Amino acid sequence: MITYIIIIITVFVSITSMENQTLKNKLMFNAYMISKRKEWWRFFSNGLIHADWMHLIFNMYALYIFGTGVGVESIYKDENVYGEKGTLFFILLYVGGLVMSSLYSYEKNKNNIYYNSLGASGAVSAVIFAFIILNPTARMGLMFIPIRLPAYIFGLIMLGFEHYLSKRGNTGIAHDAHFWGAVYGALLTIILKPELFTNFINQIKGGQ
Repeated sequence: MITYIIIIITVFVSITSMENQTLKNKLMFNAYMISKRKEWWRFFSNGLIHADWMHLIFNMYALYIFGTGVGVESIYKDENVYGEKGTLFFILLYVGGLVMSSLYSYEKNKNNIYYNSLGASGAVSAVIFAFIILNPTARMGLMFIPIRLPAYIFGLIMLGFEHYLSKRGNTGIAHDAHFWGAVYGALLTIILKPELFTNFINQIKGGQ
């Protein structure tokens, strides 16, 4: 339910901002504005807007796949995971993912008024990597590429890829947000219930 609410709100605000540049400028992540003008809401609001339709569709599709059905939201609420606290922890996962995925960029660019970023990619990465911790042997891959790998292997490749592109720079994509959002999602899931790491390892061993 929470996933659907996030998708509906994000789609609405994103479409509205595509037609209103003033609104988009007010909501997008800008470390300088946060640091110098205390516009702290940008840590959160940047996840509600997207550069274009493809950016929006890709993020919301990924959130739908990994958040709904037998995805992270329902697993979090399972009595063997977090039970009654599952909904609260899922909100913490997503909203916290927005902030934590932007902290690196904040420190790096807080004196750079020209640096901007937007999109829910960091929070979506947090959800995807929470899923990987919970289901490490599930098969995962990229759209349009008919190759599926165990989730934990796919996750390691994705982390390495995002780290490389972040260091390389000049891609026009906030790869550091993807990387740190992913790290946050994995760590939060384990910190909230350390036994899940043992389960993660046991699933991998059992799948070999």
